[in-house]
Amino acid sequence: MAAYSYSLTLIFFCFLFRLFLISNAVVPANETFRYVNQGDLSFGNDYLTFVSEYAPTYRPLPPFTFPFQLCFYNTTPNAYTLGLRMGTLRSQSVMRWVWDANRGKPGVVGFAILSDGNIVLRDSNGNFVWQSFDYPTDTLLIGQSLRVRGGPYKLVSRESATNNVDGVYSFVIEPKRLALYYKNNMRYWSSTFPELNRDNVTIVNATLVVQETEYEENNFNALRCNLQNGQSFEFPTLDLGQVQYNSSLSYLRLGIDGNLRLYTYRANVRGNAVWTLLYTLFDKREDEGGMIFEDECQLPNRCGNFGLCEDSQCVGCPTPNGVFAWSKDCNTKSPGCNATGFKYYQLKGVDHFTVKYTAGTGPVKQSECESKCTKDCKCMGYFYHTDNSRCWIAYELKTLTRVGNSTSLAYIKIPVT
Repeated sequence: MAAYSYSLTLIFFCFLFRLFLISNAVVPANETFRYVNQGDLSFGNDYLTFVSEYAPTYRPLPPFTFPFQLCFYNTTPNAYTLGLRMGTLRSQSVMRWVWDANRGKPGVVGFAILSDGNIVLRDSNGNFVWQSFDYPTDTLLIGQSLRVRGGPYKLVSRESATNNVDGVYSFVIEPKRLALYYKNNMRYWSSTFPELNRDNVTIVNATLVVQETEYEENNFNALRCNLQNGQSFEFPTLDLGQVQYNSSLSYLRLGIDGNLRLYTYRANVRGNAVWTLLYTLFDKREDEGGMIFEDECQLPNRCGNFGLCEDSQCVGCPTPNGVFAWSKDCNTKSPGCNATGFKYYQLKGVDHFTVKYTAGTGPVKQSECESKCTKDCKCMGYFYHTDNSRCWIAYELKTLTRVGNSTSLAYIKIPVT
C-alpha cells in the first residue's frame, strides 16, 4: 500500500529556529525527534478504519492528546501536509481537520499538543516561542482568538476538498466589526454592535468560548464569540448556539463556500459521539432568540458565476432578453476595454452581494456611476439606487439578489455583436 512515499523530517525546535529566528535556545540532542512520512497509508473514506474529512490518505503520528491527533495527510498525490485532526477513534463520526502547518507549502516543525488542540513550541525555559493558535487556517477552536493588533486577525477558507491551499473567502476581525470578504476586498457580510458605536471604542479581540447560561429548557451552556473592546465595560457577543453540557469540543469553520458554521461534538440518542452542526450564518431560518441568520443569497457563489437568487434559491439566469431558467452554466462574457464594443442592459429590483454591507459611493448621478464603469476595463457592471443616489461598481457579478425594490437597478455590460 506504500504507493506514496514522501520523506519529511520533524526536528524539534531546530527548524523553528531557522524559520522564525525568534529563539536563541540550544536544543539538547536527546530532546529532538524525527518522523519520516513513509510506509502504509490509511484512507479517510475507509469505514473499516476511521473516516476523515475530505477523504484523504494519511499517516497518523504517535502523539495523541484526546481528542486531537497529528497526521501527515494529503488530498492530492505527493502533496503531504502536517495537520491536526479532531475526534475520537471509537466513533463512527467523521474526524475533522482543524489546523494545517504551512498550508499550500507542506512542511513541518517540532511540537507538543495541549488539551485544547493548541500545538506549542517551547524554549529551554518552558516558555512558548510558537503556537498554532497564532496561525489559524479556516478554523477557530474553543479558547482561540482573533486579534485586531498583532494578529492573527483572520480565517481563510480552503480552496476545495481536493486542493489544500488558501481559498477566496476570509473571516476578519476589524476595529468596529467582524466581516466576511470575497477575494479580500469584496465584503458580503459584517456584524456591527451598538456597544462599539462610540468614539475611541474598538474591538481588541474575538474569542470562541463556552459560557454557563441561565436554565433554558435543557440547555445549560452557550457557545459564543466574545468580543473584548477597549475603553468600555460593555462586551458584545455573537451567540452561536446552546448545548446541554460544557462542549469544549467545538469549532467555528469558514467553509469552502464562504459560509460560517459552528460544529460541536456531542452524544446522540445511542450514546455515540457525533459531529453536530449547531449554527450556520447563511441559512433559510428566520431570526429568533437573538440568533443572527442571513439569506443564502448573500453568498457570492450561491448561484455560480452569474445567477439571480431569491429566498436562498437560484431562480433565474439574467440576459438582455429577460430572465431565463437558472443553470450552473449561467455566465457573462468579458466586455473588453473598448467602450464602443459593449453596451449595458438593465435589471430592476436587483442588488449585488456587496451592496447590503458596503456603502458604495455617492450621492452621485447615475451618469457618473456609468461613466466610472465604462472607463474601467475590469468593471463588469454597476448597481445604482435611485432613492439615495448610491453607486456600486462590480468587478465580478456572481450571485445577484432579487430585492423587489424598483429603486435598486443593475446595469450589466454585454459585448456588442
